Amino acid sequence: MSDATLPAPARRAAFAPDWGMRIFGLLVVAYLIYAASQLDLGLGRLVTGLGEGARFLARMVPPNFERWELLVEGLLESIQIAVLATVIGLVLSLPVGLMAARNIAPWWLSGPVRAFIAVCRSLHYVIVAILFVKAVGFGALAGVFALVIASVGFVSKLFAEAVEEISMKQVEAVRATGAGTLAVLLYAVLPQVASRFVGFSLYQLDSNLRNSTLVGIVGAGGIGGTLFAAFKRFDYDFVSAILIAIIALILLAELISGRIRAAMR
Repeated sequence: MSDATLPAPARRAAFAPDWGMRIFGLLVVAYLIYAASQLDLGLGRLVTGLGEGARFLARMVPPNFERWELLVEGLLESIQIAVLATVIGLVLSLPVGLMAARNIAPWWLSGPVRAFIAVCRSLHYVIVAILFVKAVGFGALAGVFALVIASVGFVSKLFAEAVEEISMKQVEAVRATGAGTLAVLLYAVLPQVASRFVGFSLYQLDSNLRNSTLVGIVGAGGIGGTLFAAFKRFDYDFVSAILIAIIALILLAELISGRIRAAMR
């Protein structure tokens, strides 16, 4: 039988349909529709909200900087809260991160320390700020404590993961000289992760500057308290001035941290 008389082989689709993923996608879409209906999300509320938002923005223009002393006082307090919380948090995060690294710490130490880090990360810093406001009262102290907890939870986790990625050859070489634990950390571990720790520190400072403006809303000091008071008085032109000052502060912090990162490269 010649090749011309042989039946042509059946062609298979180049991209066979994945019915499993299609069904999964339909289920996701169905759940989104169900969730939107349960939360009363609709086009009518969106249109109404756009109109109310336009009127709200109109009342914020032009911004009122007449009470600039109150504005500067709140900003300075927020900066102080952020810097203190960052420094204290970094000092605590360094040993906590080392104890959480599973390649240099025994399991009976790294396990509980990692659980402690998970607890620090499990609660939002605003909730922690509310708890500290109830414990120590209104003011900047509650804000500092709340942001310290947030800093420890974030920096310790990233620092521990960075330590776990180091080359153990340098650690073994230093240990072979008979060096103790502290010497191993100083000469074999920390030099490998120092630049990353500085990067984490700059990011956390930038984050704490933003967060310090929010914890004040619950009474933990900073410009957030001034912002919340202006909202309660319907003083929207002063609200606009506060928001502009906060944005300028964050942009300035981003510029400075970017210059520091560039200098370290």
